[in-house]
Amino acid sequence: MDLTTYVIIFVVVLILSSGLFIVKQQTSAIVERFGKFIAIRKPGLHFKVPVIDKIAGRVSLRILQLDVIVETKTKDDVFVKLKVSVQYKILADNVYDAFYKLDFPQDQITSYVFDVVRAVVPKMRLDDVFEKKDEIANAVKGELNDAMINYGYDIIKALVTDIDPDSEVKTAMNRINAAERQKIAAQYEGDAARILIVEKAKAEAESKRLQGQGIADQRREIARGLEESVDVLNNVGINSQEASALIVVTQHYDTLQSIGEETNSNLILLPNSPQAGSDMLNNMVASFTASNQIGEAMKIGNQKKKNGNKTDEKPKE
Repeated sequence: MDLTTYVIIFVVVLILSSGLFIVKQQTSAIVERFGKFIAIRKPGLHFKVPVIDKIAGRVSLRILQLDVIVETKTKDDVFVKLKVSVQYKILADNVYDAFYKLDFPQDQITSYVFDVVRAVVPKMRLDDVFEKKDEIANAVKGELNDAMINYGYDIIKALVTDIDPDSEVKTAMNRINAAERQKIAAQYEGDAARILIVEKAKAEAESKRLQGQGIADQRREIARGLEESVDVLNNVGINSQEASALIVVTQHYDTLQSIGEETNSNLILLPNSPQAGSDMLNNMVASFTASNQIGEAMKIGNQKKKNGNKTDEKPKE
């Protein structure tokens, strides 16, 4: 075989090899002949007539995602941006429709998303947009399914992934939230202060009650002690008036003794008039004299009792 034969064989092999092509998994290839659709090739090794046939395009059967940002107005006149993520795929049995009926399918999907969002959101208040975003997503999915199924597209899921109000609106919402929390905190602080005041008042009332009860018990015991002192003095022959005078003098001496025990204490007696001072001095002297007389009378009475007891003890003859 000469060189020309080798060249011819090489060219033929090269041409035939150019007709081989591979279709990857989850992909379909559209083959055309002279611009006319011939077949859809599925994953694997395939052959096309060189020069005559060509691969018009390859279509992915995987799930794709398209993110669409829509700016619209709510019912309470707040402009908000919504990010809608649409997950879709081409149906394996409708590759022809998906490839030939739509030139730019993503633009078509974007138009439907804008139309649905701007029809639903203006009927909602801003707070409802956050709470009912699933309703918006379902409305987008339903509208897209009805429109895109005719073009061989299946809408898997529609998600509202972001809601972004105007910056001034977000600042106002944060201030409202902060004010509401401060209001609640103030209410709790007020309740705590009220409880503290009430409990403190109850404690003070209980303290006053116990203090008053203690003073009443003290005075009762003092009165009982004075009554017993008077009874004891009456039993030794001292009448009530003399016993009262003796108790007053005794309390006077106790008071002076208590004052004298304090080294830093001073006692100043200031009469209102010279006559009042003289009367006070005379009363003190009279009290001292009465106490001495009462003491002497008590001694005589005790002596008589002792003598009487001795006389009674003499034996009879």
